[in-house]
Order: sequence, then structure tokens, then C-alpha cells
Amino acid sequence: MLTSLEICAGAGGQAIGVEAAGFEHCALVELDHGACQTLRFNRPTWNVVEGDVRAFSAAAYRGIDLLAGGVPCPPFSVAGKQLGPDDERDLFPEALRLVGESRPAAVMLENVRGLLGPAFADYRAQIDTQLSKLGYIAQWKLLHASDFGVPQLRPRVICVALKPSTAAHFVWPVGSAHKTTVGEALLPLMAANGWPGAADWAEAACTVAPTLVGGSKKHGGPDLGPTRAKQAWRELSVDGMGIADAAPGPDFVGLPRLTVPMVARLQGFPSDWLIAGRKTVAYRQVGNAFPPPVAAAVATQIATALDAVAQRRVLRVAA
Repeated sequence: MLTSLEICAGAGGQAIGVEAAGFEHCALVELDHGACQTLRFNRPTWNVVEGDVRAFSAAAYRGIDLLAGGVPCPPFSVAGKQLGPDDERDLFPEALRLVGESRPAAVMLENVRGLLGPAFADYRAQIDTQLSKLGYIAQWKLLHASDFGVPQLRPRVICVALKPSTAAHFVWPVGSAHKTTVGEALLPLMAANGWPGAADWAEAACTVAPTLVGGSKKHGGPDLGPTRAKQAWRELSVDGMGIADAAPGPDFVGLPRLTVPMVARLQGFPSDWLIAGRKTVAYRQVGNAFPPPVAAAVATQIATALDAVAQRRVLRVAA
């Protein structure tokens, strides 16, 4: 069994994917209490470390196979004003510190597409240089969640860093041309309370969703984003002004709102994964998550590369 250490674990999106790829989590570090409750509820055997990653030491996990994390996105997002390293929420330096302490065989870090912009070219180069000094070759890739069965666009930037012998065997995952629509994904949930209009609604919601937003604790209640995003949701016959407590009932008329389980489905969470906390807290966990299918696709390719190196070592020993 391959081993992993995850930082900024959130509600478990990346952790689910990494687990599906064959990794066993040695520890998951997360600051948010609600997200920690979600992790513990769904996987009681996981070692969830609740606290600030800045105070966490990875020395005890030296030699693990994978260090993964979805470090905070606001420093590189338009909504977060793209302050980069000047943003106190930038945790790339902490991730690099933990790489140095744990010396994993592989590193996988996820963030928003803004990180690939020209404004952060020098910052990416600094990360590459620091990883190189630690003995890793870094690769960056923009992946779209909709290419991996997730019914929303959600472009994500992934940094994979591997030791030279492993990097030679790593290939980025290739998605599928088939796109799962919002209607296909949510019809069972929309029809759960007997809404007779569910089938017609699903037929109208015939494309992928815009990127879900998680918002911050400074934001009021949960909704599906700024005005432009709300208009995109309206074109999918969804009222984006808020999140509903339940699916539409038999007498419902109008545009339905999504529930937290519906948003989780659009994020690629499995149907049995429950999100802890009240609506606003739960929605933020889901909206900020890394879609599990995308995490699984990348982690599987990392596992394949690690296995290839291990097999070559076995063959050399046998010879």
C-alpha cells in the first residue's frame, strides 16, 4: 500500500481521490473544524490532525510516497485580489517546508487556474527552483473537471513534483470527450421529494455547470456566485440566489435551488459522502473542494509512475 500525507484536506475531495488511487492516508491536516468533522464522520479510521499547517511538522512522516494538498486559492484568484506571496493565506512556503521535512517520493498540489497566469510566472519559477533543490522535477498542468466526469467546468491547476527516476514514467491523465450534464447528475436528487417537473428540468439542464464557488467566512450566506455566475445558473434552470434546505416537493413551481447534497454531487463527491455542519458551513466545504475524480485521475498516474520505478528496482535486484 502506498502512503500519503495531506495538508489543507478540507472536506476530503482530494483525499477521496487519492484513496481511490491506492494510497493509504497516514495523516490529514485541516484547520477548519467543520471540515474535520466531515472527515472523521465519513472515515473514522483516518488520522485527522485539526490545526494550522504552519504549526505542523512532517518529520515523523519522512519517506512517505505522496505529500498532497489543496493549498488556499484566494492568493491566486481574482476574487482574492491575486496578492500571491503577499497574501497571508499563501501556504506554498509551508508546503515546501513539509516536502523538505518528509521527503516524499511524490508531491501533488492543487490550486486555481490564476496561478498559471503571467503575473505568477516568477512565483512558479521560485517554487520549481526550491523543489529542484530538494531533488524534484516539477510539472504544472491545467485540468478541467468536466473532462473527468464532473458536471461542472472547474479548471484546476495541478503541480506534480517527482524525483527524476519517477518523473520519466509520469504521464498526465487524459479526460473523456463525454460530458456529464447537470440534469443527468441531479435528476434523482431533484425528483426525490416527488417534484413532477424534475424530468423536464433535467432535460433543460443539458450542459455542465459553471465553476462552483465556496466563498469565505467574510461572505454572508451561501449562494452560487456573483451576478454573472447566477445568470449562467439561470440558463440551467437553477435559482442561484441561495441554497435550499430540501429538494422541490410535489407542489413546487418555478426555478429550483440546489441543496448541499446536490452541490456535492456536482463537485464529484460520492453519494454516500456526508458533509457535516449547517447549510452555510457545509456549502463552503463543498464549494472549496477539489473534485475527487480529478484527484483520483492524477494520483493514479503518480501511483503508476511509482510502481514502474519499484518494478525496475525489483528486476535489477533479481538480475
